[in-house]
Amino acid sequence: MSGVLGGALVPHAPQFFSLPETEDKATVERVRLAMGKVGERLKSLGPDLWIVIANDHANQFLLHCTPPFCFHLGAEAKGSFVGREFCFAIASDAAMRLMRHMQDEGFDPAFTNTAGVDYAFGIPLTFLGVDQPIVPVYVNSYVPPQPSMLRCFAFGEALARGIAAAELGAVVVASGGMSHFPGTDRYSRPEVEFDRSLFEILKSGNLRRLLALDERHLDDMGNVELRSWAIAAGLLGERVPDASAFEPSWHHTYAMLSFAGAKAERTEPLHYPPIHAKRLPLTGALYRLANDEDARANYLRNPSAYAKSAGLAPDEEKALAALDQTGMLELGIHPLVFFLARMQIEHDRGRP
Repeated sequence: MSGVLGGALVPHAPQFFSLPETEDKATVERVRLAMGKVGERLKSLGPDLWIVIANDHANQFLLHCTPPFCFHLGAEAKGSFVGREFCFAIASDAAMRLMRHMQDEGFDPAFTNTAGVDYAFGIPLTFLGVDQPIVPVYVNSYVPPQPSMLRCFAFGEALARGIAAAELGAVVVASGGMSHFPGTDRYSRPEVEFDRSLFEILKSGNLRRLLALDERHLDDMGNVELRSWAIAAGLLGERVPDASAFEPSWHHTYAMLSFAGAKAERTEPLHYPPIHAKRLPLTGALYRLANDEDARANYLRNPSAYAKSAGLAPDEEKALAALDQTGMLELGIHPLVFFLARMQIEHDRGRP
């Protein structure tokens, strides 16, 4: 299978590896185990590669160049943190193809062949158990001017089209969030209630809710890293997560959503459907009842004769003569057209 097969939105708090005395070890263990299970489910989808999106913590891109988006095109991505060494093979050919596709789509991401990776990549890839080639994508989350959530989402949508065009099967990992304020006097006061309310919306599959968050609000809520999630939202589209976890701590909200199931396509009929071609005569007859006083007068004199004059099928004639709502809906008639016609008829019937 090709395209975006699934993905996960995950945290990457440095305490997951440093494990200071202030950290609740049971919470870390729950997060680690949950991410491990997600990793197994994502592996079972049989991806060709993993698209890993994370912010830079001002250690690769800060003073000399701070791109909004950056692809790693090298052979491998290396890094270290608190005594742990990272080294991940990069799907370089695929990364180049995706880079070119993004240029064709009107994006101009930067690229690197030598940049390192920190715990924003190392922690989720370790906890998820990723051992396949990756395509690292950096997003600037901390140094203004950052890309907007709308721009991040559009970047993800374009990248999804590139993956499909390249006939690759990919899973996406968005690393970051939820609220935390590293280096500020608010570090011990994450916005847990905001996180919880947003998380419940995202759990329903409404990932586009992220697009309502502007730069100032992200900063106020300690959620600047949700830019990674917005890119993933563009990649994933409308999907309902199959697993979730919400673990507040005294300094972070650790939140995770997994999308390992097939993309659901809703097939139930709309409340307000299109005007069906085969129902045009009946729709026209109802429209006239709603908008033409003479037509209503004819109907009120003899509903059956009005229905017969409209050139309708027998079941349509019956529903129109009776102004039968259930029958109209079963025929697929637009409810608003029927509602307005019946309202006018009932009004005229009540005239003295």
